[in-house]
Amino acid sequence: MIEMNDTWAVIPVAGFGSRLRPHTFTRPKPLLHVAGKPIIGHILDQLITFGIRRVVLVVGYMGELIVDYVHSRRDLDRVEWVEQKELLGLGHAISLTRSVVNDSPMLVIYGDTIFRTHLSSLLVGDRSGMLGVKRVEDPRRFGVVVQENGKVVRLVEKPEEFVSDQAIVGVNYIRESALLFSCLNDMIDRQVRSRGEYQLTDALQMMVDRGADLGTFAVDDWFDCGTQENLLATNRLLLDGVATTCSRGQCVIIPPVYIDPSAEIEASVLGPNVSVAAQARVSNTIVRNAIIGEQATVENALIENSLVGFQAQLKGRWSRLNIGDISQITT
Repeated sequence: MIEMNDTWAVIPVAGFGSRLRPHTFTRPKPLLHVAGKPIIGHILDQLITFGIRRVVLVVGYMGELIVDYVHSRRDLDRVEWVEQKELLGLGHAISLTRSVVNDSPMLVIYGDTIFRTHLSSLLVGDRSGMLGVKRVEDPRRFGVVVQENGKVVRLVEKPEEFVSDQAIVGVNYIRESALLFSCLNDMIDRQVRSRGEYQLTDALQMMVDRGADLGTFAVDDWFDCGTQENLLATNRLLLDGVATTCSRGQCVIIPPVYIDPSAEIEASVLGPNVSVAAQARVSNTIVRNAIIGEQATVENALIENSLVGFQAQLKGRWSRLNIGDISQITT
């Protein structure tokens, strides 16, 4: 029986998030808001539901901001962090956590992936690990697994030719952590790289080659937050079913919509698929399919399919926008 309170959540969050610029010039991608909270906030909420309250972060770019946010949570028992000074790949990032995790079980979660699934399949048995997978239409973009009789026999990172449509989505439970760390260290010592980086997929394959019994479990919902389009799509999916009312000023809500209690809304139409973050101000505006960031101001505008960053100011415009933090647009 696996005890989740003995498990470490390992969350790599060292990347630059270049596909989400200009927003990631001023804050790391895991702290960008979607459906009412930072991306990493959704991840931590899932961990709590699983009973996992120990977290180790692998940080880099603006990592202190991520550490501060995670430390501010009152529902975690222990938060540790290590720094990845060079972006040498996911395998390298995981290897840096060895001094914290030691031989405890760990759940490795990619820091830009929000997921929803049940982990009941992990609570029984004594397999070396279980990899979260989901069937995808284009497996060339992902690491994939090949199974025989329910056992992982091969892993391939971004295959050019079809080998499997079971993509590794970034939620991986490793019971035999010591074996994974040994494989990672051997891989790094021997300079085994794929596409110039130390890949976690290669280390998992090395585990299989050394006799590890890896299985898979289905991830029900998997939300990639790596681009503006994907962030808006994730916002739409996570808001589905959210009920919000607006009692301040004259406003019309077309669900689903999330409005932070500290936001100010006046004489506006919001929705569908709109998130308004803390201390934002929206007035005389129509907004649909958009995320309005913290302390942003939007006045006399009509916007859709847009991201409006932290403290950005938009006054008088009809557009599809991608406005970074602290920007000002007045027309």
